[in-house]
Amino acid sequence: VTGGSSGIGKCIAIECYKQGAFITLIARDENKLLQTKKEIEKYSVNDKQVVLCISVDVSKDYEQVENVLKQAQEKLGPVDMLVNCAGTSVTGKFEDIEVNSFERLMAVNYLGSVYPSRAVIATMKERRMGRIVFVSSQAGQLGLFGYTAYSPTKFALRGLAEALQMEVKPYNVYITVAYPPDTDTPGFAEESKTKPLETKLISETSSVCQAEQVARVIVKDAIQGNFNSSVGSDGYMLSILTSGMSPVTSITEGLQQVVCMGIFRIIGLFYLGSFDSIVRRCMMQREKSESADKTE
Repeated sequence: VTGGSSGIGKCIAIECYKQGAFITLIARDENKLLQTKKEIEKYSVNDKQVVLCISVDVSKDYEQVENVLKQAQEKLGPVDMLVNCAGTSVTGKFEDIEVNSFERLMAVNYLGSVYPSRAVIATMKERRMGRIVFVSSQAGQLGLFGYTAYSPTKFALRGLAEALQMEVKPYNVYITVAYPPDTDTPGFAEESKTKPLETKLISETSSVCQAEQVARVIVKDAIQGNFNSSVGSDGYMLSILTSGMSPVTSITEGLQQVVCMGIFRIIGLFYLGSFDSIVRRCMMQREKSESADKTE
């Protein structure tokens, strides 16, 4: 589990450990990793289970990522499931975001998933088994105000997941791309400190989920080999609306998309209208305030 020292990544690791898995946690902060290791070990179901910690930046040096994953496999055996959960966020108006933030987010959120996946995919194909999970976001299905740096990196994961799934499906290797909503994590709390007002108001139109709930859904979908993983009614609707040419796991899923697409599009247009209204109101309020300041 990359990004496994906190948030959704940590909860996914706990969920898998509860099911008897051997876990390798990958993150940058060694102290956080060791604290998380102790926390996860409380959930062991047998004495043989192991939690291995590796401190590395998955977005910087592919060879280093490949080497540490090779070491992990030498200790614990081949990777049955890789969960790409390393990620970060920057919010703000497009023109206010530093250019290097666009580069950093693409490196962490996209390449930080490419590198670990690239390091394990050959072995998975050879063994004719494996699961790779890409943790995207609902902001990877729908571009929103304030997420011009973040959303594209999460959209990119879907393109990677779809292309990779077509390559590896004949080898009995399955890809899951998860689209969690706003989730109560340290990263979300940090992001909320700098969110523009428009982004906050749009976010408030849906509730914040708990990381444990999101993790349970993602692990279940990954084990079942589902391509899409969404949480709640909003997540289900977004997955239908954005299904396009995405793979389906069953005929039933495909039929649900065909039947529900029209009505969900109508509902979605109402949502988009309300979001546009929020942005317009904030702009008018800001201009009114600036005008009053100039008059004074």
